[in-house]
Amino acid sequence: MEIKVISKDLTEYKCDAVIVNLFEGVKTPGGSTGAADKALGGLISSLIKEGEITGKLGETRIIHAQGKISAERILVAGLGKQEDFNYDKIRQVSASSAKALRNVGAKKIATIVHGAGIGGMDPKISAQALAEGAILGLYRFRKYLSEKPEEKDIEEITILEKDEKKVPEINEGVKQGTILANATNDTRDLVNEPANNLTPTKLAEIAKKIAKDFNLEYHDLNKDKMWELGMGALLSVAQGSDEPPQLVVLRYSGAESEEKAVGLIGKGITFDSGGISLKPSQGMGEMKTDMAGAAVVLSAIKAIAQLKPKINVCAVIPCLENMPSGKASRPGDVVKAMNGKTIEIITTDAEGRMILADAICYAKKLGLSPIIDIATLTGAVSIALGKSITAILGNDKKLVSDIIKAGEDTGEKFWELPLFEEYKELLKSDIADLKNTGNGTAGVITGALFIGSFAEKTPWVHLDIGGTARKESESPYITKGATGATTRSLVDLILTMAQK
Repeated sequence: MEIKVISKDLTEYKCDAVIVNLFEGVKTPGGSTGAADKALGGLISSLIKEGEITGKLGETRIIHAQGKISAERILVAGLGKQEDFNYDKIRQVSASSAKALRNVGAKKIATIVHGAGIGGMDPKISAQALAEGAILGLYRFRKYLSEKPEEKDIEEITILEKDEKKVPEINEGVKQGTILANATNDTRDLVNEPANNLTPTKLAEIAKKIAKDFNLEYHDLNKDKMWELGMGALLSVAQGSDEPPQLVVLRYSGAESEEKAVGLIGKGITFDSGGISLKPSQGMGEMKTDMAGAAVVLSAIKAIAQLKPKINVCAVIPCLENMPSGKASRPGDVVKAMNGKTIEIITTDAEGRMILADAICYAKKLGLSPIIDIATLTGAVSIALGKSITAILGNDKKLVSDIIKAGEDTGEKFWELPLFEEYKELLKSDIADLKNTGNGTAGVITGALFIGSFAEKTPWVHLDIGGTARKESESPYITKGATGATTRSLVDLILTMAQK
């Protein structure tokens, strides 16, 4: 789908539908909506008076133009209360409007920039949010349907701006919003893939292609090399599967070579059966999503390569399966991580922290700092924070704060949980340096404390997307299934860091 920007009066632009808007409580529309109302002989004002158009957030009312303007239809999108309006509301309005018009078969639509008129918001950021909302809201995953339903797809969105001087900055916003939204949809595509088609080998191949297509440095470690480096924690997870593990590294160099690279580490368990500590069969199919952290990191560095910020970024992605077999690790086993720490395995289903331990050790060997890991680490995070908030924990308060701010920019919610010293007691083992899980309480915190013990003094933050990587319901721009959560926030964070 193409999104373009032109300077033209909305009443003169020929298309299937044009989108205007209305704040809740407004009785007499102004600006572009007022111009459309005038061309329609006051029809919008009449519908407002009759209560058929209220301006409430999420409301979409389609009016047939009947030849009074060049577009066949007008959609009046509700913006909600003006005092509550923000850039995330633009995403929601854009998504709701685009989906409503797709449902009636519109192919080519036009829109004004929501919030940039009477709302007084920045045209560039508003345009970015508009592009994000439309692309994210229209996402569908239909790859494996042999009999696809009748396709209704919007082919083109044209942003209409009367002031020609604003067109360049709106174009710039659309470009960035398109890259960010496509990155999120790339994450969704990967996470929605079934595990039989997205094996560790295939995930590594995708990473290698991204590196080639976007001029990133690439290398990987096979099983033998990982043994040489002493990655016993990671390999203990992989040994139950017939699929060979790989550790993938992609590097973007946007700054001077002597500047340290930010490390992004994504958990890449392409299927998590729980290993010997087998998960319940109900819902196990969702464990194909256990590589969501890897998908986020891959898509984020791809977007970073397109946006070209002046900063160095390196992605480290362990790709493997956690399967039960005669070769699998057992509860009670003791293994040694790359840094020499020994780990007693209490449950083989606490595997994510095991692979992240060695990935962080390798990231430190590469000199990466700060380090951010992203993982579907725990089920406990859904109990603590539900399905809309990502848990954030770390040893660097400034970095934690910066990621939360990035989430505010992108409409993604983060909530910091503490890393109190007393919870480390839960990870103490009688026979090893630490054990891989606690006693069932404070699961999100103990998981992060385990990972943080390998980061040690390196600035580090952990994002637990166990609740946010997948949803069973839809909201305006979040579709059912994989959400792509944290992809845009990570890119936003890197762009902000590059400007400092």
